[in-house]
Amino acid sequence: MDTSAWIRGPVGREARDRLTRTDLKAVLVLVQTVTAANRLADVLPVFDGDHRVQPVYTVPRGADTWYGVETHVRSLGGLVMPWEQSVRLEWDLVVSACREGIEQVHGNLLMLPHGAGAGKSRARSRMCAATEATTGLDREMLTHRGRILPAAIALPTESDRELLSDRCPEALDRAFVAGDPCLDRLVASRVHREQYRAALNVAAERPLLVVSSTWSPESAFGRHPGLCDRLLDELPAHRAAVILHPNIWAVHGAATIRGWLARAIARGLLVIPPERGWQGALLAADVVIGDHGSTTAYAAALGARVVLATAAEDNLRPGSVADRLRRSVPSLDHRRPLAPQLAEARCANGFAAAVSTQRGVAHERVRAVAYRLLGLAEPPWPARIGPVPLPEPLPW
Repeated sequence: MDTSAWIRGPVGREARDRLTRTDLKAVLVLVQTVTAANRLADVLPVFDGDHRVQPVYTVPRGADTWYGVETHVRSLGGLVMPWEQSVRLEWDLVVSACREGIEQVHGNLLMLPHGAGAGKSRARSRMCAATEATTGLDREMLTHRGRILPAAIALPTESDRELLSDRCPEALDRAFVAGDPCLDRLVASRVHREQYRAALNVAAERPLLVVSSTWSPESAFGRHPGLCDRLLDELPAHRAAVILHPNIWAVHGAATIRGWLARAIARGLLVIPPERGWQGALLAADVVIGDHGSTTAYAAALGARVVLATAAEDNLRPGSVADRLRRSVPSLDHRRPLAPQLAEARCANGFAAAVSTQRGVAHERVRAVAYRLLGLAEPPWPARIGPVPLPEPLPW
C-alpha cells in the first residue's frame, strides 16, 4: 500500500510524539459531498471550546466520489486525512450525514440526516436501474453483513422514528429525536435578516425572489432552466437570486453553470454558490420558488412565502417532507404570467413540524449523545448555535 500521501496527523501509533495537546479524543468527520459538509458545519460547533476534542476530516474514495469535495473541506481549514489512512485507524467518534463509506471506518458512528427529514422524499433512488422504494432509513442503509453500523442515529421528527421502526426496527434503540440543527440555526439567525439582505445588496424596499433547485431532471432547474430569465423579464422591479444544489455544480462545473445563466447574470441575477450562503439567502428572501429539495422545505419551515416551480409528484414518497410541502403551497402554472401567481405564494402554516418536532434543542441533544459516545463529560457551557454566514454571490 502506498503511504506516501499519509499525513502526520493527531491519530495513530506515533501521534503522541508530535502532539501539542495530549489525551485527545479523535473525531473523524466523513464528508462525502458538499451538501454533507454544509450539514456537518451546522453540528460540529458543539465541540467548540473543548480542548479535549480533535476533529479530523476525510473524504471517502470510490466510484461515486464527487468532484470538488476535498477542495471545499480544505477551504474551511479542516485537517484532511487521506481516506486510505483514516480507515486503518481507530476513532473515538465518527460523524457522518451520508451512507457512503460508513462500513469501512472504525469507531462509534453518529449518523445525522442528510437534509430536511431523515427519510428521503423521493420514492425511488436516483440510480438509473432502481425500481424499489427507498426511504434512507432502510435496513440496507443502516446495516452491513448483519451488523447495525451506527451507534446513534439522530432523527428530526417522531415520524422519522416511526419510519425507522417500520424499515429497520433493530436499530430503533440507537435512535433519538433531536430535532433539526440546520433549522434551529436558521431560526436563531432570523434576527440578522437585514444584514443578509445588505450582503446581497438588496434595498430594504425591493422584494427578493429566490429560486431554489435540487438536482436531477425532476428539479426546478432541470425542468425549467429558463425560469430565472422569465422572472427578470416579468418582474423587473424585483431582485432575483438562485440557489442550485451542490451536486449540480459538482456534475456540470461552474463554467457551464455560468454559461447557462449568463443572460440572467448580465441583468442582475445573484448566483449563490453551494458553499457560501444559501441559508443567508433564504433568510433574505421575500418569496422562494422551489421544488422537492431540502432548501425549499427549510424556507417553508421558516415561514417564508413559497410556491413550487415543480413538485415531481410521480416520484415522491407519500408522507415525506416534500410530499407534505406539495400539499401545503401552490404550484406555478408555467403557461401563465408569473407575477399574479407569485402574489399568491403563501406560508405553509404548521409545516415546520414536518421538518422538526423538537425545535431549538437539536445542538443540545446531539452534543449530549456525541459526548456519551466519546466517553467524556459535557462541557459546562451551553451548546453553541452560531448565526449562518453572510451570503456571498459569485462576482460574475
